[in-house]
Amino acid sequence: MRFGKWIVALLILSCVIASQASAQERRLKRADLPAAVQKTADQESQGATVRGYSSEKNGDQLEYEVAMTVHGHNRDVTIAGDGTVLEIEEEVALDSLPAPVRAGLLQLAGSGEIINVESLTKHGALVAYEAHVRTGAKRSEIQVGPDGKPLAHPE
Repeated sequence: MRFGKWIVALLILSCVIASQASAQERRLKRADLPAAVQKTADQESQGATVRGYSSEKNGDQLEYEVAMTVHGHNRDVTIAGDGTVLEIEEEVALDSLPAPVRAGLLQLAGSGEIINVESLTKHGALVAYEAHVRTGAKRSEIQVGPDGKPLAHPE
């Protein structure tokens, strides 16, 4: 009887892992991108070193991401299937941020250490700054708006 319970548990675990894997991003080659996405990716990555391409489902929409390095910092561009830029995440130095943004991030980080900060731009407008924080062994993300105030909902 115990053996049967273990088999059922393993089957359930396998299904959970398989469903999570299908929701994760998929690595691609440039040639795998739709033509409109290739065109936008080429425009957005001019002067940069492309680190890779990927796709991921967001709801029922397939989105593509171009990960690149520009002038020594990371920049990731998310592109819709029609070639529209949906989001840009760009690494920025904490000390280069406006004082209210820096203060807001430091306040939210509390005793944690801010590892890096990214600006989040959606549909051409800066919507937030996101910091990756380490507190002991725990890692987390915090966000503030362009004014340095906490967001009502995460971007």
